[in-house]
Amino acid sequence: MSDSQVDEQRTSHTLLGRLRAQDAAAWERLSQLYGPMVYGWCRGAGLQPEDAADITQNVFQAVFTGLNRFRKDKPHDRFRDWLWTVSRHRIIDHIRKLRSAAVGAGGSSAHMRWQQIPEALPPDELDPVTESSETTQVVRRALELVRMEFEPQTWQACLRTTVEGHAVADVAQELGMSAGAVYVARSRVLKRIRQELEGLMNVPAEDQSSAPHSDDARRNS
Repeated sequence: MSDSQVDEQRTSHTLLGRLRAQDAAAWERLSQLYGPMVYGWCRGAGLQPEDAADITQNVFQAVFTGLNRFRKDKPHDRFRDWLWTVSRHRIIDHIRKLRSAAVGAGGSSAHMRWQQIPEALPPDELDPVTESSETTQVVRRALELVRMEFEPQTWQACLRTTVEGHAVADVAQELGMSAGAVYVARSRVLKRIRQELEGLMNVPAEDQSSAPHSDDARRNS
C-alpha cells in the first residue's frame, strides 16, 4: 500500500480518544508504547524483575479503570506525570507489603526478604534529565508501530534522521533520495505520530531551519 493510500484510509482519532472509547487495540498500543517506561521506573525503584513486571501490569489495569481522571486542562498537564503518579502509588504499596511481610516472618527468610526491599520510596517527581531519553524511546516505539503504514524508504528516512540522529545529507545518499525527499518523508511520519500521540505527549518538533521549501522538496522527491 502506498503512503497516499494510507493517508486516505487513516483514522483521525487520536490514541487518547480511542482509549477513552474503550478501544481494545488502543489499550494494547498504549501498553506497547509506555510499558517499557513503567517497567523501567519499577526497576529504578529497586524492584526485582518479576515484581516489576507484576506492578507494570497493575499500573495499566489502574490506568484502564481511571483514565477519566487524567485531564490536560493546562499546558503543564502531562500524561507522563500522571502515569508516574499511578506507578509510584503502586510501587509504594508493593514496597510496604514487602516490608510488612518481612517483619512478620522469622529466621533467614525474613533476612532474604529484607535484602530484596528497596531502601527508599520513589520520589514525588521524576528526574527531568531522563525525560528527553524517555520521549525518544516512546517515539522510537511509535515509529515501529506505524512502520507498516509507510513505504520502507519513507520510514527509514524518518528513523535515521529523527531517532538515530544522522545528517539528512548522509541519509539521502544512503537511501538514494534527495535531501528534500528525506525532509518530506520525515515530516509525513512525524505528522502521523503526532496525530497518534496528541494529548499524551509532545513529539519533538522538526528543525526546519535548513529544510528546503516544501514545493522544492516534492519536486525533488
